[in-house]
Amino acid sequence: MTLRSLRVYNFRAHQETVVAFAPRINLIVGPNGAGKTNLLEAIHYLCLGKSFLTAQDAYALRQGAPFFELEGQFSSARRPELTVRLVYALEGGKRVFINGAPLERLAELVGLLPVVVLSPTDQALTAGPPEERRRFVDNLLSQAYPAYLKDLLHYRRALQQRNELLARLRRQPTTIQPALLDSWQEELVLLGSRLIQRRLRWVQEFAQFLAEAHTYLGLSAELPQIEYVTVAAFEAEADFESIRCAFRDRLGRLARQEREQGRTLAGPHRDEFRLRLNGMEVRRYASQGQHRIMGLALKLAQFLYLQARLEETPLLLLDDVFDGLDPYRTRRILGLLQQETVIGQSFLTAVRQELFQEAINFADRAHRVICVQQGKVVETHPAPSAL
Repeated sequence: MTLRSLRVYNFRAHQETVVAFAPRINLIVGPNGAGKTNLLEAIHYLCLGKSFLTAQDAYALRQGAPFFELEGQFSSARRPELTVRLVYALEGGKRVFINGAPLERLAELVGLLPVVVLSPTDQALTAGPPEERRRFVDNLLSQAYPAYLKDLLHYRRALQQRNELLARLRRQPTTIQPALLDSWQEELVLLGSRLIQRRLRWVQEFAQFLAEAHTYLGLSAELPQIEYVTVAAFEAEADFESIRCAFRDRLGRLARQEREQGRTLAGPHRDEFRLRLNGMEVRRYASQGQHRIMGLALKLAQFLYLQARLEETPLLLLDDVFDGLDPYRTRRILGLLQQETVIGQSFLTAVRQELFQEAINFADRAHRVICVQQGKVVETHPAPSAL
């Protein structure tokens, strides 16, 4: 998949920016605060309907603007011509249009235009709390399997309803009918068991892609592993009914504690994905450098997994990934980006171009340098007309 052009209006530092992209490596350079990352964020919005930097769309508005608008011209193996437009307004909310037709639900966009973001914050995937890893897995599986996203959204709704009932039960025990709580519990168990079953299979499938990513990064001597901790211990091929019974039993054992605390204490929303290197738990024992490299490896493995599952090459966004990265790893990543059989179109941000001059031939029309200053694209090389 490729993004041929992007139009940004009233978005972050950009009042109005139009930029054409090269089919392979696009290096976006400029001083800090110039609006480089804004362009990557806009691409992410068009692919997934949301930012990778904030959960609040209003924060992406240009100061004083009542709305922002983004538009991208894409081409893919499945759809050779695809125009995606996203509009967010303070009063009207967010809407997405595909080739001029509005989407009824934002979830319809997810998986249509696969995208993966690498950034310095990826270290949180390994060093941070369990919700960081759950968010990573949910993002990946939602892009790969529409049914997973549907179940995840319904599960969150059931969880909210059940938590509200448990909170009321804690405050006013006589106001809640047991049958009502039971019905939401059964809904939660049904949906949660589907999520657990898909996650179990994913952990087994993902292992080969994570090992491959480590090899690309020059880490073949280290053995990465993911251990999935959920409501019970299961084999990767556990059947749905076994998972459902175990989940229901787990909630039954926690019933008293849940009533005391007023919230659901077990389920996919509490799961953990433990990462190990050569048997050692990464979160507890890895060095700062290992955390960063493992975070990059996870995102690269996500890219490889989506590429294989969707038979569509995702867009790869690298936001200040090379700042502070050791020279050996930098060369490995830059070499990988130039392997057309592995990586398709990529977008990199950096303060200076010099780091990339020797590694990438920007005279090649497949690549481009885009200079950004004060929310404007001031120069591109080679010029769009040359492509």
